[in-house]
Amino acid sequence: MPHPRPLPCTRPLRRAAPAVLAVLLLASAGPAPAQEQTNPRRSARAAGATPAMNSNAPVTVNFVNADIEAVSRAMAAMIERQIIVDPRVKGAITVYSEQPLSVREAYLSYLAALRGLGYALVDNAGLLKVVPEADAKLQAGTVSVGPSNQRGDQVLTQIFRLNHENPNNLVAVLRPLISPNNTINANPGNNTLVITDYADNLQRIGKIIAALDQPANTDVEVVPLQHAVAADLATLVQRLADNAAGPALVPGGAGGAGGVTILAESRSNALIVRAGSPVRLAAVKSLIEKLDRPGQGGPAGSIWVVYLKNADAAKLATVLRAAFGGGGGSGGGSSSGSGTPIGGNTGLNTSVGGANNQGGTASAAATTPVAASAQPSTGGFIQADPATNSLIITAPEPLYKQIRAMVDQLDSRRAQIYIESMIVEVSGDNAADFGFQWQGVGFLGGSEKYGLFAGTNSSVGGPSIISLTTALASTTVSSSTTLPGEGLNIGLVKKYGDVYSLAAVARMLQSQTNTNIISTPNLITLDNEEAKIIVGSNVPFITGQFTGTGGSSSTSNPFQTIERKDVGITLRIKPQVGEGGAVRMTIFQESSSVSEKVAPGTSNAGPSTDKRSIETTVTIEDGAILVLGGLIEDKFTEKKSKVPLLGDLPWVGGLFRSESRTRNRTNLMVFLRPIVMRDTDSADKLTMDRYDTIRARQQGAQPAPSVLMPINQSPVLPERPSPSNLAAPAAPASAPAR
Repeated sequence: MPHPRPLPCTRPLRRAAPAVLAVLLLASAGPAPAQEQTNPRRSARAAGATPAMNSNAPVTVNFVNADIEAVSRAMAAMIERQIIVDPRVKGAITVYSEQPLSVREAYLSYLAALRGLGYALVDNAGLLKVVPEADAKLQAGTVSVGPSNQRGDQVLTQIFRLNHENPNNLVAVLRPLISPNNTINANPGNNTLVITDYADNLQRIGKIIAALDQPANTDVEVVPLQHAVAADLATLVQRLADNAAGPALVPGGAGGAGGVTILAESRSNALIVRAGSPVRLAAVKSLIEKLDRPGQGGPAGSIWVVYLKNADAAKLATVLRAAFGGGGGSGGGSSSGSGTPIGGNTGLNTSVGGANNQGGTASAAATTPVAASAQPSTGGFIQADPATNSLIITAPEPLYKQIRAMVDQLDSRRAQIYIESMIVEVSGDNAADFGFQWQGVGFLGGSEKYGLFAGTNSSVGGPSIISLTTALASTTVSSSTTLPGEGLNIGLVKKYGDVYSLAAVARMLQSQTNTNIISTPNLITLDNEEAKIIVGSNVPFITGQFTGTGGSSSTSNPFQTIERKDVGITLRIKPQVGEGGAVRMTIFQESSSVSEKVAPGTSNAGPSTDKRSIETTVTIEDGAILVLGGLIEDKFTEKKSKVPLLGDLPWVGGLFRSESRTRNRTNLMVFLRPIVMRDTDSADKLTMDRYDTIRARQQGAQPAPSVLMPINQSPVLPERPSPSNLAAPAAPASAPAR
C-alpha cells in the first residue's frame, strides 16, 4: 500500500524550513546544561538551530497513516537536523492538525505521536535517532544537571543533586512515577539521583524532589486514599496542617517543629506526605483517615445504581472503564458479573452486585486491580447488570459525579435509520437461427447390397437431422423422443420400405425475450447497528449421491445428500449518522435467482444460480438517493456449422451450413436512500405512511365480484389506528358471511 504523501509543504512551510528544523533541535536536544559544560561544540550547534525552532512561520501538518521513516525525513528537513530511524522502528504514524502550527508545536506533535507508538527520539552525538522506547534509556545522549526547561515527549537523562535527603530514600518513592521502560538510580557517593524519562515527566519529578529535599530530618510516606480525590484532599490537608502547626495538631510537640509537605499523586490516588517528625507524620495520617470517608450525598459505601434509558449497560460499562483509565474491561453479556476497578488499589477488590444479588442473575467474579500506569485519579468500580440494564458504580462522590455526567451524555436516544433500496434489472435476449441439413442414400449398380450415404448433420440452433430421423422412424413417443426445435421447420420426407426418413430439413427461428425486474427491500435499524433482511427461497442443491448394489443385478440403498441455500435478495447494512446529518453506511447487497439456463455437462447436478452482489462503504446525506453500482452488459454470440468450401459459396452456400446468432443485453442498477429518524414523531409519520400505502394496495387487489364464487373479498388491513386505541389494535377485516 503506497504511503500517503507527506504534507505538501506549502509556502509557509518552505519559508519556515530553517526555523522548523531548529525547533526540532531545540525540543529534542534542548538547553542541556550538563552537555553545555562538557561539550561546547554541541552546545553551539544547538544554539545555532534555535532560530529555526523559534520560528513563528505557520506550518500545516497532515500526515495520516504515513510511514514513520518518511515522516521523520520530512521533519528532519523542517528542523534542519538529521534524524536517523532505527531499523527496528516500523509502521505508520499520524501527525495531523486542523490549524496551522508553529515549528515547535509541529515538532512536539511528532514526538507525542512517536511516544504513542512505543518509540522515542533521542539526541546522540549530535544526531537525532528514533528508537524503540525500551532502548531509549541506553541511547539518550542529552544529559542535564539540575533544573531543565525542556518539555515534550523526548527521552532525556537528568541528574538531580540532593542537598539534604538521602537518594536511596527517594528511589522507592519516585520509582512508581517513572515510565515502565525508563530508569531511576541513586548514587550515594555524591548524593545524586540519575533519572532517564520523558521531559514532561522529569519536570513533574523535579518538583517532587524539590519539595522532598528539605533540610529538616523528616519522614516521607505514601498514603493511599479509598474515597476522597487526592488532588482535592491534598489542598485541604495542607491548609489544615499549616494553620494547626501547634499542640492542637501535634499533641505534646512543639508547634512548627517540622514543616509538613503534602503532594497529590493523581495516577494512584494517593498522598505523598513529608513531615518533620514521626509524631507529626502520624498526626497528618490520622487527619487524612478522618477526611477519607464516603460522601454524605450517596448511599453507604459510595455505591450507586444508575438505570439506563437507551444505552446498553454492558457496552457502556466498557466505555466508561476505558475513559477513566480502567483499561479494556471485558464487555458484553458475558461480563455481566465482573467488575473492573478504575483507579488504583483502593481496597475494593471484589465486584458489586454479584452472588449475593438475589434480585438478578449476575454472578460475582473476583476483580483484578488495574496496573498503576493505567489508573486514573481516583479508585472505584463500574459494573453492568444486563438483567436490569443498569450500572453499578462504586466510587468516591467526586468521581461518581464525573461518571454520572458522562453517563447522562452517553445514555441518549440514538437515531434510527430507515433504508430504502431499489434493485432494477432490465434485460433482453434476441436470437436468430437459420440452418439447412440434408441426407441421402443410394445403391451402387442397382444392387441393394452396397450403397452410398451422404449428408450434413448439425446441432447448431436445434436438433440434428439424424436425431429427427431416428425419432420419425420410431413407432412410440416417450419423454426422450427428439422433437423439432422452436421456429419454422420444413422437411423433405422419403420412404424406405415401411420407414419414413428425412431427406432434408430447414429451420428458421427469431426469438426475443425482455425482462424488467424491480425489487425494493426496506429495513430500519439503530444508529451504528447492523441490520439484515433476506427475501427469497431455500433451494435444495445435491452435494452427493450413492447407490449401493446387492448380490443380484438390482440396485439397492440409494441416497442423496442435499444442502439448502438461500436464493433471493439479501441486504445487510450498518449505518452511522454523523454530527452534520451525513450517513456513513457499510453495505452488502446480493440478488440471486435460480438460472433457467443449464451449464454444459451439469444437467444432472441440480439447479444453477445467477448471483449479483455489491459490497461497499459510502457516505450520503439524509434523504438523498445514491446509486451504489451496477452492470451494463452487451453480449453477442455467433455459432456456425458448415461443410468446408461448400458452406462458403455465395447463394448456394446456405444449403451446406447452419447458423445461430444471439445478443444478450443486461442493465442492472442498485439505488439506496437513507432516512434518519431522530424522534418518535418522525418514526410514527413514516410508519403510518407505509401503513396507508400497503392498505391501499390491498384494497386495489380485491377480486372481481362473482355470483358463482362464494368468496368475493380478500383480507385488508384495518384503518390506521389512532393514538387512543393503539393498546387494543383492531382485528383484520374479515370476508362477509356466505
